Amino acid sequence: MTQHPSTRLPSNTDMVAVERLISEVRSGRPVLIRDKNQLLLAASIEILSEELAKRLDLLAEGQASLLLPAARLRRLGLDREASGRVALPKIDLNRIETLALRLDARIDAPVMTVTAIERAALDLAALALILPAMLIIPLASPPRFIPDLLEASQEAISQYRRNRTTDISLISRAPVPLEGAMTEFVVFRGGEGLRDQVAIIIGKPDFNGVVPVRLHSACLTGDLFGSLKCDCGDQLRGTVRFMAENGGGVLLYLDQEGRGNGLSNKIRAYALQANGYDTYEADEVLGFDLDQRRFDFAAAMLAQLGVQQVKLLTNNPEKIAAIIRAGLQVVAHERVIGRPTAENVHYLTSKRDRAGHLIDVDAMNTRLNSQD
Repeated sequence: MTQHPSTRLPSNTDMVAVERLISEVRSGRPVLIRDKNQLLLAASIEILSEELAKRLDLLAEGQASLLLPAARLRRLGLDREASGRVALPKIDLNRIETLALRLDARIDAPVMTVTAIERAALDLAALALILPAMLIIPLASPPRFIPDLLEASQEAISQYRRNRTTDISLISRAPVPLEGAMTEFVVFRGGEGLRDQVAIIIGKPDFNGVVPVRLHSACLTGDLFGSLKCDCGDQLRGTVRFMAENGGGVLLYLDQEGRGNGLSNKIRAYALQANGYDTYEADEVLGFDLDQRRFDFAAAMLAQLGVQQVKLLTNNPEKIAAIIRAGLQVVAHERVIGRPTAENVHYLTSKRDRAGHLIDVDAMNTRLNSQD
């Protein structure tokens, strides 16, 4: 019988309210966040129009602010480990774009500490996979000139990620023949934003024993189009081939594009990389820390399939630690190496040096030089 996610239950009103706000924010519409006697209007800056900015400026009466994450504030010249708020006496789209995005920008006003309700607005941006910068306006009551604004509590937004971490349900499954492998695709739904996640069972692994497993974050450019900037496509196809030839395994294909930043932000980062920034520097320019991904729901998928002991195929120590924290037994782990290219060696070196990935870049450089 098909299982239905608990997020569909009408009693779960707080979570439903947050999911609706995520959709509104992604669509560029303002939303309301409430905390006891406080009311905050929050809007994404990504597609903020001149017309809406003028209307919000009248509403704000000089009380608007721009929320920026710590990573972006560091790029603006501050030594910060926490998000901050910059006053906007006037909602000036040019200034907002400068503070949130421009490479040569420097902070131009005092930065104040964010409150819990303001932090919830940045949490919404992260959940919506948009640029991590939010326009906020404190209100006494909902504005009349913007009808039908959706609302959620600060607490519901702050608790959403934790409550949704492992709330994932099996939706559908079917055999899918691939070149060189017989597989079964098992689709789960849930987690943050009710996104679909896929477990691909390759061959006939013994779920009572140690199962080879790879957690593979979706990479449109590498997996589908064979981008030379990364080794994701090679890792994906190499894993399927390895499992098919060695008794089977499970590949989790996870909707976590761009280390959890979303596709649009990944492409923004690619534009910065084209100008000389490494992959992590580019993310920091946009306001992101090293990695926004979480893997608790991946462990929940494996548990629902009956997997308890795993051999992880990964270069990422954080994936190993996350699966162990989730209660599964990591019996062994093995590297997954793609082919080196002139375009991806710098990227792989950055992953080794900045995020501790277990990559032998020297050996990859030797292989690359031998191809010349």
